[in-house]
Amino acid sequence: MDISARIRAHRDREAEVDRKAQARLAAADAVDRVRRQQLSLTDAFAVFVRRPSPWIIAGLLAGALAARIAVGDWQLTDALVPLIMLALFPFAEWVIHVCVLHWKPRRIGPLTIDSLLARKHREHHADPRDVPLVFIPWQTFLWLLPALILLALLAFPRPGLGLTFLVALGVLGLNYEWTHYLVHTDYQPTTRLFKAVRRNHRLHHFKNEHYWFTVTTSGTADRVLRTHPDPATTPNSPTVKTLHARGIG
Repeated sequence: MDISARIRAHRDREAEVDRKAQARLAAADAVDRVRRQQLSLTDAFAVFVRRPSPWIIAGLLAGALAARIAVGDWQLTDALVPLIMLALFPFAEWVIHVCVLHWKPRRIGPLTIDSLLARKHREHHADPRDVPLVFIPWQTFLWLLPALILLALLAFPRPGLGLTFLVALGVLGLNYEWTHYLVHTDYQPTTRLFKAVRRNHRLHHFKNEHYWFTVTTSGTADRVLRTHPDPATTPNSPTVKTLHARGIG
């Protein structure tokens, strides 16, 4: 066999090895796609309960609910406060998302103002499928829980109403964490409502980070605050995964 024939034979073997490798990769991808499509709510919940933030929020909810039942003194305002909170929650999500999570690091003299929440959120945009980054950092609760309890004690005319506020906030917080987590999994929603919520948040992550800021609803606060454009006419953002890529302000 001459040299050219040997070279051709060697190239043919390499091509065959590459073909088989590509076939194996394609088969693995197909299996992975099937596995993703079969992700159930039970599977998703098993991962959800292994994260710290749902347990912290559930602890707040359980404690506030027990205290609320013990205090009694039920009044009409105990029904009104949760309804008002439910109506305002999308706007709270919007404000926190825009002003806190999308905060651009700023220097004041030698200091850089950049919160843990903002840093973790930038990491979340860089890798939306990283499960730990989906959840509220547990360190945040070290100051947030005392602040919320103090607010409940001081901002309401009676203790029972403050506890009602904490109970409602616990429910809303758990729903936020569950919805946000589920949107970032491969679970395929079956309801029209959750399909809209999922699409809304995925547009924020994969099309343009300057729009679609609500998480648990679609077309609510974003529509009112003019951050709910037509996706078909909205440009793709080059910084959707690299927030504030131009540096510190």
